[in-house]
Amino acid sequence: MDISPESLLGIALGLGLAAATGFRIFLPLLIAGFAARAGYLPLGDGFQWLASPTALFTLGTAAVFETLAYFIPGVDHLLDVLASPATLVAGAVASASVMVDVPPAVMWPVAIIAGGGIAGLTKGSTALLRAKSGVLTGGLANPVVSIVETIGATGIALFAILLPVFTLLALLALLYWVARLAGRVLFGRRAQASKRSGIRQ
Repeated sequence: MDISPESLLGIALGLGLAAATGFRIFLPLLIAGFAARAGYLPLGDGFQWLASPTALFTLGTAAVFETLAYFIPGVDHLLDVLASPATLVAGAVASASVMVDVPPAVMWPVAIIAGGGIAGLTKGSTALLRAKSGVLTGGLANPVVSIVETIGATGIALFAILLPVFTLLALLALLYWVARLAGRVLFGRRAQASKRSGIRQ
Protein backbone atom coordinates (compact mmCIF):
# COMPACT_ATOMS: atom_id res chain seq x y z
CA MET A 1 0.00 0.00 0.00
CA ASP A 2 1.64 3.22 -1.22
CA ILE A 3 1.49 6.35 0.91
CA SER A 4 2.06 9.57 -1.03
CA PRO A 5 3.89 12.63 0.33
CA GLU A 6 0.51 14.40 0.45
CA SER A 7 -0.82 11.60 2.64
CA LEU A 8 2.15 11.90 5.01
CA LEU A 9 1.55 15.64 5.16
CA GLY A 10 -2.08 15.00 6.09
CA ILE A 11 -1.01 12.60 8.83
CA ALA A 12 1.42 15.19 10.25
CA LEU A 13 -1.31 17.84 10.13
CA GLY A 14 -3.79 15.51 11.82
CA LEU A 15 -1.43 14.61 14.65
CA GLY A 16 -0.64 18.29 15.21
CA LEU A 17 -4.34 19.11 15.55
CA ALA A 18 -4.80 16.09 17.81
CA ALA A 19 -2.07 17.35 20.13
CA ALA A 20 -3.81 20.72 20.31
CA THR A 21 -7.02 19.05 21.54
CA GLY A 22 -5.06 17.95 24.60
CA PHE A 23 -5.02 21.59 25.69
CA ARG A 24 -8.60 22.43 24.68
CA ILE A 25 -11.07 20.01 23.16
CA PHE A 26 -13.20 22.32 21.01
CA LEU A 27 -10.87 25.18 20.08
CA PRO A 28 -8.63 23.25 17.64
CA LEU A 29 -11.69 21.74 15.95
CA LEU A 30 -13.16 25.24 15.64
CA ILE A 31 -9.94 26.58 14.08
CA ALA A 32 -9.82 23.64 11.67
CA GLY A 33 -13.45 24.23 10.72
CA PHE A 34 -12.88 27.93 10.00
CA ALA A 35 -9.72 27.13 8.01
CA ALA A 36 -11.64 24.57 5.96
CA ARG A 37 -14.53 26.97 5.35
CA ALA A 38 -12.06 29.63 4.18
CA GLY A 39 -10.51 27.15 1.76
CA TYR A 40 -7.16 26.83 3.51
CA LEU A 41 -7.67 23.29 4.81
CA PRO A 42 -9.05 20.29 2.92
CA LEU A 43 -11.25 17.91 4.86
CA GLY A 44 -11.50 14.18 4.32
CA ASP A 45 -14.59 12.38 3.11
CA GLY A 46 -17.32 12.39 5.72
CA PHE A 47 -15.86 15.35 7.64
CA GLN A 48 -17.19 18.27 5.59
CA TRP A 49 -19.70 18.88 8.39
CA LEU A 50 -16.85 20.38 10.41
CA ALA A 51 -16.97 23.51 8.21
CA SER A 52 -20.77 23.88 8.31
CA PRO A 53 -22.30 26.97 9.99
CA THR A 54 -24.07 24.76 12.54
CA ALA A 55 -20.86 22.97 13.51
CA LEU A 56 -18.91 26.24 13.72
CA PHE A 57 -21.55 27.84 15.94
CA THR A 58 -21.74 24.77 18.20
CA LEU A 59 -17.95 24.43 18.44
CA GLY A 60 -17.57 28.17 19.04
CA THR A 61 -20.09 28.14 21.87
CA ALA A 62 -18.53 25.04 23.42
CA ALA A 63 -15.02 26.52 23.11
CA VAL A 64 -16.06 29.70 24.94
CA PHE A 65 -17.70 27.79 27.80
CA GLU A 66 -14.78 25.36 28.07
CA THR A 67 -12.22 28.16 28.16
CA LEU A 68 -14.12 30.17 30.78
CA ALA A 69 -14.82 27.10 32.93
CA TYR A 70 -11.08 26.46 33.34
CA PHE A 71 -10.76 29.80 35.14
CA ILE A 72 -13.06 28.63 37.95
CA PRO A 73 -11.16 27.02 40.87
CA GLY A 74 -12.26 23.46 41.49
CA VAL A 75 -14.17 23.26 38.21
CA ASP A 76 -10.87 23.16 36.31
CA HIS A 77 -9.77 19.99 38.12
CA LEU A 78 -13.21 18.42 37.60
CA LEU A 79 -13.00 19.21 33.89
CA ASP A 80 -9.56 17.60 33.69
CA VAL A 81 -11.08 14.36 34.97
CA LEU A 82 -14.26 14.50 32.88
CA ALA A 83 -12.56 15.71 29.70
CA SER A 84 -9.94 12.97 29.52
CA PRO A 85 -12.09 10.43 27.58
CA ALA A 86 -13.49 13.22 25.39
CA THR A 87 -9.95 14.35 24.61
CA LEU A 88 -9.10 10.93 23.13
CA VAL A 89 -12.19 11.10 20.90
CA ALA A 90 -11.47 14.70 19.87
CA GLY A 91 -7.87 13.81 19.04
CA ALA A 92 -8.99 10.93 16.84
CA VAL A 93 -11.64 13.05 15.07
CA ALA A 94 -9.28 16.01 14.58
CA SER A 95 -6.58 13.84 13.07
CA ALA A 96 -8.90 11.76 10.88
CA SER A 97 -10.73 14.82 9.52
CA VAL A 98 -7.67 16.17 7.68
CA MET A 99 -6.04 12.92 6.53
CA VAL A 100 -6.98 13.49 2.90
CA ASP A 101 -5.97 10.78 0.41
CA VAL A 102 -5.02 8.42 3.25
CA PRO A 103 -6.54 4.93 2.84
CA PRO A 104 -9.10 4.13 5.57
CA ALA A 105 -7.07 1.05 6.54
CA VAL A 106 -4.26 3.43 7.51
CA MET A 107 -6.25 6.50 8.51
CA TRP A 108 -8.36 5.02 11.31
CA PRO A 109 -5.59 3.13 13.13
CA VAL A 110 -3.35 6.20 12.96
CA ALA A 111 -6.18 8.51 14.04
CA ILE A 112 -7.28 6.34 16.95
CA ILE A 113 -3.90 5.14 18.20
CA ALA A 114 -1.56 8.00 17.33
CA GLY A 115 -4.08 10.87 17.28
CA GLY A 116 -5.90 9.80 20.42
CA GLY A 117 -2.60 8.87 22.06
CA ILE A 118 -0.86 12.19 21.48
CA ALA A 119 -4.00 14.04 22.62
CA GLY A 120 -4.03 11.94 25.80
CA LEU A 121 -0.34 12.59 26.46
CA THR A 122 -0.81 16.33 26.04
CA LYS A 123 -3.89 16.27 28.29
CA GLY A 124 -2.08 14.25 30.93
CA SER A 125 0.87 16.66 30.94
CA THR A 126 -1.36 19.72 31.39
CA ALA A 127 -3.44 18.00 34.08
CA LEU A 128 -0.27 17.20 36.05
CA LEU A 129 0.93 20.77 35.65
CA ARG A 130 -2.42 22.11 36.89
CA ALA A 131 -2.41 19.75 39.87
CA LYS A 132 1.13 20.73 40.82
CA SER A 133 0.27 24.40 40.41
CA GLY A 134 -2.78 23.93 42.63
CA VAL A 135 -0.71 22.32 45.38
CA LEU A 136 2.12 24.87 45.27
CA THR A 137 0.00 28.02 44.97
CA GLY A 138 -3.32 26.96 46.47
CA GLY A 139 -4.93 27.33 43.04
CA LEU A 140 -3.93 30.98 42.64
CA ALA A 141 -1.73 30.24 39.61
CA ASN A 142 -4.27 27.99 37.89
CA PRO A 143 -5.76 30.85 35.82
CA VAL A 144 -2.27 31.45 34.44
CA VAL A 145 -2.06 27.77 33.51
CA SER A 146 -5.46 28.10 31.80
CA ILE A 147 -4.24 31.05 29.74
CA VAL A 148 -1.13 29.14 28.70
CA GLU A 149 -3.25 26.13 27.72
CA THR A 150 -5.58 28.28 25.61
CA ILE A 151 -2.64 29.93 23.87
CA GLY A 152 -1.07 26.50 23.37
CA ALA A 153 -4.22 25.06 21.80
CA THR A 154 -4.56 28.03 19.45
CA GLY A 155 -0.89 28.23 18.54
CA ILE A 156 -0.39 24.51 17.94
CA ALA A 157 -3.56 24.28 15.82
CA LEU A 158 -2.48 27.24 13.67
CA PHE A 159 1.09 25.97 13.32
CA ALA A 160 -0.22 22.49 12.46
CA ILE A 161 -2.21 23.98 9.58
CA LEU A 162 0.63 26.25 8.36
CA LEU A 163 3.68 24.05 9.13
CA PRO A 164 2.45 20.51 9.82
CA VAL A 165 5.78 18.64 9.58
CA PHE A 166 7.67 21.17 11.71
CA THR A 167 4.87 21.17 14.29
CA LEU A 168 4.87 17.37 14.52
CA LEU A 169 8.65 17.21 14.98
CA ALA A 170 8.53 19.94 17.64
CA LEU A 171 5.75 18.11 19.50
CA LEU A 172 7.62 14.80 19.41
CA ALA A 173 10.72 16.53 20.79
CA LEU A 174 8.64 18.18 23.52
CA LEU A 175 6.92 14.93 24.49
CA TYR A 176 10.30 13.16 24.61
CA TRP A 177 11.61 15.87 26.93
CA VAL A 178 8.52 15.64 29.15
CA ALA A 179 8.84 11.84 29.31
CA ARG A 180 12.51 12.07 30.32
CA LEU A 181 11.71 14.71 32.93
CA ALA A 182 8.90 12.60 34.37
CA GLY A 183 11.22 9.59 34.42
CA ARG A 184 13.87 11.51 36.32
CA VAL A 185 11.34 12.71 38.87
CA LEU A 186 9.83 9.25 39.29
CA PHE A 187 13.03 7.23 39.43
CA GLY A 188 14.83 9.96 41.38
CA ARG A 189 12.22 9.72 44.12
CA ARG A 190 12.47 5.93 44.13
CA ALA A 191 16.26 6.12 44.42
CA GLN A 192 15.97 8.57 47.32
CA ALA A 193 13.43 6.32 49.04
CA SER A 194 15.72 3.31 48.62
CA LYS A 195 18.66 5.21 50.10
CA ARG A 196 16.60 6.33 53.07
CA SER A 197 15.36 2.79 53.73
CA GLY A 198 18.94 1.52 53.46
CA ILE A 199 20.18 4.09 55.96
CA ARG A 200 17.41 3.18 58.42
CA GLN A 201 18.33 -0.48 58.19
